[in-house]
Amino acid sequence: MLGCGGGSTQTIPAPTPAPVPQPLAGLTRLSSDTFTNASSQHATEVEPGASSAGPSIVAAFQVGRIFNGGGADIGFATSTDSGATWTSGFLPGITVFQAGAFTAVSDSAVAFDPAHNVWLIASLAIGVESQIVVSRSSDALHWDNPVIISPVLNSDKPWIACDTRAISPYFGSCYAEWDDPDTSGGLIWMATSRDGGQTWSAPVNTADHAAGVGGEPVIQPDGTLVVPIENADGTALVAFRSNDGGTSWSGTSTISGITDHLVAGNLRTSPLPTAATDASGTVYVAWQDCRFRLGCVSNDIVLATSGDGITWSSPSRIPLDPLTSAADHFIPALAVDPTTSGTTAHLALTYYEYGSANCTQTTCALSTAITTSDDGGSTWSSPKTLAGPMSLTWLPDTFAGLMVGDYAASVYSGGTAFGIVAVAQANSGAEFDEAIFATSSGVSHEQGAARLLSEGEYPVPNAVSDHTPHRFYDVEPERPKP
Repeated sequence: MLGCGGGSTQTIPAPTPAPVPQPLAGLTRLSSDTFTNASSQHATEVEPGASSAGPSIVAAFQVGRIFNGGGADIGFATSTDSGATWTSGFLPGITVFQAGAFTAVSDSAVAFDPAHNVWLIASLAIGVESQIVVSRSSDALHWDNPVIISPVLNSDKPWIACDTRAISPYFGSCYAEWDDPDTSGGLIWMATSRDGGQTWSAPVNTADHAAGVGGEPVIQPDGTLVVPIENADGTALVAFRSNDGGTSWSGTSTISGITDHLVAGNLRTSPLPTAATDASGTVYVAWQDCRFRLGCVSNDIVLATSGDGITWSSPSRIPLDPLTSAADHFIPALAVDPTTSGTTAHLALTYYEYGSANCTQTTCALSTAITTSDDGGSTWSSPKTLAGPMSLTWLPDTFAGLMVGDYAASVYSGGTAFGIVAVAQANSGAEFDEAIFATSSGVSHEQGAARLLSEGEYPVPNAVSDHTPHRFYDVEPERPKP
């Protein structure tokens, strides 16, 4: 019988002592913050995005986090041998610290366009106004100065994706998504490129002129584009589609309501979606949600799927631990092996967590972990801790909280999963030690763990968030003009 935990109770233990540094094993450091500008908190790297194609993996991330938004530049790290070795550097021509015009840059997302043999990194360039730009490279090692995508000012939260399937009628089309927080609570915009990111169409809105934040475009084999996104007030995830290669966009349909727990310790998190597709076109969306926890005391990561981007499954709980645990899970990053599908689809989920949700900024113990599924998300392997525990005092501060990133990253290369995350170690005086790391050899798939579907695993009826939904900006909404 469905119920509120079958009468079971959950006890949250008292806060634990502050974490102590642990040696990193099984991770490769990808980059270091070498900037010295006074506006940044050094040495910090946060919020990786990543994409892969064959043996190549490209990650991009903020370097030198600035309190009121963005970093001194976007760093990149490239592997051409499925993560065995990496080469890193910084994108030219965006910020004043790399011969550009903007004062900061944020929100990097990566895509590969095989039709034009070009890698693309989209980012939010921050100045007196903010614009979406894209940096291009044919080898993912040498990058051109950025192309401006958005004529819309005060843009926010960009994402980018390219149609990589040769069977698609829109093969080689690339799509950028962002929102404008100055209009209608975050009016959603989309733009399309047919020439490898050199030029972009005039941006267009959804048919219902929807507002939202944090959209991630994913593309089905027939070229249909589906964009899951958090709605304007943070109460639901919705999705919209294009069947004509981005010329026009549907109105939004609901994926699910959001019920989330306020993560402790002033850590910057939000229930933004993470999305991917398998070889058959099934769309998978995951986010942090407390609906399965009695009293909304902590978050799980939940998963919903769709074959058409319109009708969605009910969210299921990814069983990272028993419901009776005190853990809190957040900032998920989902990937699907693009060569797999259906009941044998391979999924990987990288995420952050606290061992106990009941902690303070002094005592919270932050870790990051990865889990995999080899049956389309029906069962999952036992999670593998990548790094932690980390003290929140090791993280740079922002106007919206302490930061590892609004996103993490997961990719597949060579049939194995890679987690790419920001990891902090103990500060050295006033200097931080936070950098981007990747799993050194990928994570192989193991036998999935049992679903743990006891009476207490079902959603709690009428569960409600324990904090007011909010729109999550990347630049301080009332920041002074530089």
